Amino acid sequence: MEGTPVAVDAVRDAGPETVALELETPEDFDPLPGQFVLLRAVPGTDDQRGADEDDAVARHYTLSSPSVGETFELTVGVDPDGDLSPWLADLEPGATVHVEGPFGEITYGRDRDIVAVAGGPGVGPAVSIAEAARDAGHDAVVVYQDDEPAHVDRLERLEDEGATVVLVDGDDDERLREAIEDHLEDGQLYAFGFHDFVTVVAETIDDAGGDSDEALIENFG
Repeated sequence: MEGTPVAVDAVRDAGPETVALELETPEDFDPLPGQFVLLRAVPGTDDQRGADEDDAVARHYTLSSPSVGETFELTVGVDPDGDLSPWLADLEPGATVHVEGPFGEITYGRDRDIVAVAGGPGVGPAVSIAEAARDAGHDAVVVYQDDEPAHVDRLERLEDEGATVVLVDGDDDERLREAIEDHLEDGQLYAFGFHDFVTVVAETIDDAGGDSDEALIENFG
């Protein structure tokens, strides 16, 4: 199978229908916050080394750990009817998946204040960038829209350490726009989420007198 085989270190609940997948770091894997990997596996197959490539399912996941040591983390939204995520959520330590990457030009170099705007599964990279910013001594703002927030413990820790966290209900686009406008000048703006969400973010930036072309926006499709 294509990609580098990596072992699962742990799978933890990160919120409603969301898990944090902790994977052992392969050799020479040195991503920056904001980058993503391609994860490939054959669900239901214990020995991925002997799995048929034609049966493999591949998905992109952005890293949700602020740094990479012996392990790195991916945040996985679990669709009960999905063809990969339910299987990932049930993996035991020692199981194997394959990864390729890192990929992506939306990165954070730990060199400035940031504003990370997240919708749904975009909270993973948003939290990781905010944590990296705080670790480097910079200010961080997280604006997160979701009816059932994930990574609440990490968001609360960020607040305790001086970051600003704004939680927005899933259907409250007006509050989302207000929060973006309030923090538009507070740092380099990042946005992570699905198409409709990042479209609202970009439009809000432009309507508020900013330039959405200067924002670093990751569209999950």
